[in-house]
Amino acid sequence: MLVDRQIKKVAIIGYNRIPFARQNTNYAEAGNADMMTTTLTGLINRYNLQGKLLGEVAGGAVIKHSWEINLMRECVLSTSLDPKTPACDIQQACDTGIEAAIYIANKIALGQIEVGIAGGVDSTSNVPLVLNESLRKILLSIRKSRTLSDKIKHILKIRPKHFIPLAPMNTEPSTGLSMGEHTEFTAKHYSISREEQDEYAFESHKKMAKAYENGFFDDMISPYLGLERDNNLRIDTNLDKLSKLKPAFDRENGTLTAGNSSPLTDGASCILLASEEWAKKNNYPILAYITFAELAAIEYIENKHNLLLAPIYASTRMLEKAGLKLQDFDFYEIHEAFSAQVLATLKIWKSDKLSKEFGFKKCLGSIDKMKLNVTGSSIPAGHPFAATGGRILATMAKLLNEKGSGKGFISVCAAGGHGVTVILEK
Repeated sequence: MLVDRQIKKVAIIGYNRIPFARQNTNYAEAGNADMMTTTLTGLINRYNLQGKLLGEVAGGAVIKHSWEINLMRECVLSTSLDPKTPACDIQQACDTGIEAAIYIANKIALGQIEVGIAGGVDSTSNVPLVLNESLRKILLSIRKSRTLSDKIKHILKIRPKHFIPLAPMNTEPSTGLSMGEHTEFTAKHYSISREEQDEYAFESHKKMAKAYENGFFDDMISPYLGLERDNNLRIDTNLDKLSKLKPAFDRENGTLTAGNSSPLTDGASCILLASEEWAKKNNYPILAYITFAELAAIEYIENKHNLLLAPIYASTRMLEKAGLKLQDFDFYEIHEAFSAQVLATLKIWKSDKLSKEFGFKKCLGSIDKMKLNVTGSSIPAGHPFAATGGRILATMAKLLNEKGSGKGFISVCAAGGHGVTVILEK
């Protein structure tokens, strides 16, 4: 519902995250609420939001415990924001952080709210462990039993094996394959070599190390539990070390390794969004505007190599709506789930033949790789599923603000065959 009869311009005016940590390291005992509350508190303190009533806070986690109902609302209540600030949970796999930002941005654009926060958090260390399904059925039978003898009969069916917990599987329910296993199909289908993948990963580590050295992230991160920077970043890695790592998903013929893939990670991020009028009235700098966004999905059950290629559809549709070419951008931020997925996307974009397989008459063309992920991305930073979107949006907003003008192109792939693209402008 459009409130003010005129679409409002939506600006990113702030950001914050905690350093990302590899699974079972610094944040092994921290939960989603701990990390998200800390991240929100850092944003609140950085931008003097204490006591303020915001329009809404939206975000979520891909991996949640059953008791984490209203996660974002509970986190808001643990901060110094006005407790009347509403909040909601959103989840769409690795797209979660971007989708939360689009949700808040749309409400601002329609005049329903003036300012809000979008975020995301995930812990791959603190994961839900569920009862064995056989034990659940036995316990249900015990509960339904009407006599003591019936209860005892079912109790005697319980065996030690029934107490072995089941951890959540990082696989696609429709295929039973992990994201890495799907991407092995992608690498083979598009002939992405091991050497190409390792070289790409090495360059991403180098770029992020340089960005940290130059202080790019100094005003973007709140230290947490002994970390001041992402602990997956390897400043001493090299191509020789990467080449010696064994395949992680296809042990015999694979090319994806721990070195050219993003690791399981814990972390949280958030961004502050507002209408142009609210930002100017309250003396907040406008870092960048969100101008276009497009969500897409792709079939990947029959075509297993397709899982992370939905951004091919999203990018083409978004650019058509925006009246822009792929080459019209000053910076590109492509989420690095795997080197192979990034390289496959770039390969499809510049090939008429491959683009026709997606139903397009011609390709989008190649991009200047010097403009791609200029401060590194998910391979060195890590990938806490719901938190990656906020990290990427913040990075692009800062790059454009530092440049003073320009356009930024964002692409994020996700489990479930989803993909989302966004345009930021300054």
